[in-house]
Amino acid sequence: MGTSLPDAPATIPEALARAARDYAGRGIGIFDNRGREVERKTYRELLDLANRNAARFATLGVGAREPVLVSLPTSWSWMESWFGVLLCGGWPVAMAAPGGMAAAEAQLHKVDQVMDRLGARRIVATDAFREQARAAGYPWAEDGVLTPEGLSAIAPQAGFRPRSAEPGAIAFLQLTSGSTGLPRAVMIPHSAAVHNPLASSEAIGAPHGAPAHAWADCMVAWLPMYHDMGLIGCLMLPMLTGLDVWLLRPTTFLARPRLWLEHLGGHGVSFAPAPNFAYQLCVERVSAGELEGVDLSGWRAALTGAETVRPETTSAFCDAFTRIGFAREAFMPCYGLAEGPLAVTFDMKREGVRTLPAPAGADSGLGLADVVCTGAPIRDTRVRISAPDGSDRADGRIGEVWVHGPGVFAGYFNDPEATADALRDGWLATGDLGFLHDGELYLTGRVKEVLIVRGQNLMPDELERLADSVTGGGGLTRSAAFSVARGVEGEEAVMVVEVADGQPEGLADLEQEIRVRVGRGLSLPLADVVFVRRGRIPRTTSGKMQRNELRRRYLDGELERIDR
Repeated sequence: MGTSLPDAPATIPEALARAARDYAGRGIGIFDNRGREVERKTYRELLDLANRNAARFATLGVGAREPVLVSLPTSWSWMESWFGVLLCGGWPVAMAAPGGMAAAEAQLHKVDQVMDRLGARRIVATDAFREQARAAGYPWAEDGVLTPEGLSAIAPQAGFRPRSAEPGAIAFLQLTSGSTGLPRAVMIPHSAAVHNPLASSEAIGAPHGAPAHAWADCMVAWLPMYHDMGLIGCLMLPMLTGLDVWLLRPTTFLARPRLWLEHLGGHGVSFAPAPNFAYQLCVERVSAGELEGVDLSGWRAALTGAETVRPETTSAFCDAFTRIGFAREAFMPCYGLAEGPLAVTFDMKREGVRTLPAPAGADSGLGLADVVCTGAPIRDTRVRISAPDGSDRADGRIGEVWVHGPGVFAGYFNDPEATADALRDGWLATGDLGFLHDGELYLTGRVKEVLIVRGQNLMPDELERLADSVTGGGGLTRSAAFSVARGVEGEEAVMVVEVADGQPEGLADLEQEIRVRVGRGLSLPLADVVFVRRGRIPRTTSGKMQRNELRRRYLDGELERIDR
């Protein structure tokens, strides 16, 4: 594999054991909902908790390669459950916990779908979740929901020893959106989960002449553990490199983004990742005056990725917070994806956000006048730009981004068709569009119709299903969702709804109900709801919706709205 660290671990259990042995005093601090009180444990304590829970899972009969869902908020219960499943030999599968970022009704439905697709028997969740599942009549609710309190009451299996694993074996499953709204399960080998964080530390530290773990004290983050940036970037990287990590809950950050900046200024030399919207939220909700006494000069690398990086956002952030020590050159755009299993490229030049004019063919719907450089590939990783026929595009020419390297996933669990579509002779066809210039990657759009809103990947089907549940559509009348750029706010969702009756009466109420249903189901506001007559959503000859064409018509003002 090759690494700057001597005797690098080959698997996640080896990495956790080494962290417990070699990084005495280092560990994880998890803040409460208010973001003030923190419960901190060392990696040694995490290993002990995980081993104990692994022995409990063994008592329950969790078998090798058995998927077990973990749907809890960021907490020590999440940590000991996820690692416990892994040490038992099962495959932990992190899912969003109900509430906040995922409403209960929609989350229950999604859990049911995922458990069916994966053949999973068990999910670790709260007692409230179990009661909701019981009330909704899900068959797995009675015996399949394990609560942290219930797990702690189970006697650990006597003489239990953690299962050994080979580097190429699958370590866990990472959920990502599927083509029909049902999440696919990305199979991540141990070797990929170890290599990617170590290579990322090298890339983050490249401008400073040494890996990040050589000069940083910690990472301060709020990203959810069910997101690849949270799991790989904010948990595996610190654990593998012996750094402290301080974790806020995502809901805490969204309510009080000031706390993230306060903690970044209070724990020594640090680095931290976040999507573009998080920096914009800080600009809009936090003033430098509220941060009296906070010094951000120790924040050496502000990673930004997971969604389109907007120069106007990073510039506004710098304008707001350089007065308390933040350095413009600390911004480090990056690119990655769950199938990667996280990082692919980093801008390693420490010049802040760099751009080139958007070339012909860039997605106008993303509002890109300038395209941000996301940097060069991490160690052992190659990036090429592919034309539709599979040939290489020349520098400056837009095509699909393909990735090759030790971090590339092993395929989608129980989905050979999607796996064959994504993996081409060892190369990962990402579905993202971009171009190379001087060996660095610039992203310009997407082949696939995924919406990326606030760093969250959503398939349009997820929104459309909720809208159709209001209108009764899905047959002759349909709903279609896509995203457009809304200035510094980034991408926002638009819903176009066909109605059979062209009269405007009742459409205002219908719009309100659609907004409520999507908001409750996905915690997502709609930027616009457009009503059109039946048949106005473009389709192929086979009846498939052409969302990109619909989006173009919307942006060009060609849709015939029904006034309400």
